[in-house]
Amino acid sequence: VQLQASGGGLAQTGGSLRLSCAASGIIMEDFSIGWFRQAPGKEREVVSCINRRDDNLYYAESAKGRFTVSRDNAKNTVVLQMTGLKSEDTAAYTCAAELGPCTVIGGLREWSQYDYWGQGTQVTVSS
Repeated sequence: VQLQASGGGLAQTGGSLRLSCAASGIIMEDFSIGWFRQAPGKEREVVSCINRRDDNLYYAESAKGRFTVSRDNAKNTVVLQMTGLKSEDTAAYTCAAELGPCTVIGGLREWSQYDYWGQGTQVTVSS
């Protein structure tokens, strides 16, 4: 199984980027797909998750109203559309896949609780 995040790059404050998470070896619609990010010197944090089976969507507070996660089943990918970018969105973004739901007791599933993890893509937001 391989996951690969792509679509990162340099954006201006207030701009947009569209990240994709592509997979081989699994059918993504059968999995919950989480998006994570890690900024230099900070812990990895969950940004968003799309649930398996019901496609319920979950967002971190920092992403609500600005980021949208969706599936493109024909391409076996999950997309994270980011708008209204801020400097604090600068981080390495990556995706992970899990057969279980996005949520566990206590909140959103953490990175270590996923089954498969992808390579990241860098997002840099400049003013």
